[in-house]
Amino acid sequence: MRLFRADRLLSALFLFTSLSSAWPWPPSVQDFDALIHRRQDKESSSDTSPAETARPSPTPTDDAAPTAAPTKGAATKSAGSTKATKGGTSKTSNAATKTSSVDARLPPGGVNMITPSALAQTSYYKVGDYVTFAWNYTSLSIQPSKIDVFVSCQANSATYTISNNASFEPTGNVVWDTKPEASGTAPLLTETYTLIIHDASKEVTSIPQAGHLGSYNQFQFGMYTPQPYTPLSGWECATCSGALSTTDQQALKFMLGMCMITVLSFTWFAGGFDALF
Repeated sequence: MRLFRADRLLSALFLFTSLSSAWPWPPSVQDFDALIHRRQDKESSSDTSPAETARPSPTPTDDAAPTAAPTKGAATKSAGSTKATKGGTSKTSNAATKTSSVDARLPPGGVNMITPSALAQTSYYKVGDYVTFAWNYTSLSIQPSKIDVFVSCQANSATYTISNNASFEPTGNVVWDTKPEASGTAPLLTETYTLIIHDASKEVTSIPQAGHLGSYNQFQFGMYTPQPYTPLSGWECATCSGALSTTDQQALKFMLGMCMITVLSFTWFAGGFDALF
């Protein structure tokens, strides 16, 4: 039994030796690296080639262009400005440019009249007097630098300048000299006028923007020219007269005619019944 087992072991050993000698093994031990791959760590980079690792780093030479050193007092301004200091070091400031933005949902800026009051009835001014206008602003987020104030009349299509390129004030105030020689334009008529206040940097017809001052033209007032002085001795009333007017005379004739017709009709009607005899 033991002999049979030894026999089988020798046969298996002989078979393994024959297969091992017939297998195409590499000619040298160094060629085993092509068959067996080594383990690589995850932290190591696989992109670096042997040629790159073996490449020598360039060394500085005397031919290299020198770097310009900052001079004393030189400064560069930008969104984050860099300033050169005395020792050659740079100092960077992170100051950002201030920009103002207005919510598009806000209403345009307006004007609220103070003198005369917006709640008062229509105001009338005599040509030749001084007229004062005062106002304040509402819903104004962006203040204009200059303001134009003038008056327009639709009857003669004339414009009368009161103030041109006036500095902006929270409460506006102008005085208008309505003397003909002071206005220097078309003579003032007995008509209705419109006060216009707007930003001097924009056109009167510009579309108002949110938070910006729009053209204000809501206040109207009247101007009148007084009649020249007439002495009492030479004054005559055009509508005053002792005689009846034509309308009054026609009304009186109509009443008398109706009375006569009524009397004659009653007499004829009563005579038919012998009421009068």
